[in-house]
Amino acid sequence: MRLFVALDLPEDVRDGLAGLAGGLPGMRWVPPANYHLTLRFIGETPPYRAEEVDEALAAIRAKPFELRLAGLGTFEKSGRVHSLHVTAERTPGLSHLQSKIETALQRAGFPAEKRRFTPHVTLGRADAVPVPKLVDFLQTHSLFRCEPVTVEHFTLFSSQLGKEQAVYTPEADYPLAA
Repeated sequence: MRLFVALDLPEDVRDGLAGLAGGLPGMRWVPPANYHLTLRFIGETPPYRAEEVDEALAAIRAKPFELRLAGLGTFEKSGRVHSLHVTAERTPGLSHLQSKIETALQRAGFPAEKRRFTPHVTLGRADAVPVPKLVDFLQTHSLFRCEPVTVEHFTLFSSQLGKEQAVYTPEADYPLAA
């Protein structure tokens, strides 16, 4: 199983994000059903280790918090833009939950995540987006904001890579309690 831990987004937030998709040639837009905020990518995991992941995540205790999405950004690799995203504000609640997940997975024997946590929701993957069009798009939507949402759970997802898009399946939800 290919696993990751994420915040699933409410339908109204997905709808708001979907309104941004379009008008940018060379961008492969993520379907709204796949919008999420990754807290920790785990990767290929045998079934017995998936049970260990579930046990580790089920033991996490954290309080609900507000998630705020605002502004657009890009990620680059080798000097080329490879994805477009909406930025999530790094609040104490979000950072605390992500840290607890990372610690729980390391205690369960998974290697530490090497990449710095950068909270975001991917909107699209850039194939050959003309830079001037991308700059215009970013400037046009620079003030994008969603209403804050209260996060009351996080989710373990499995993913199956496909030719067009990945298929994400929620495997388990973990509640946050005050």
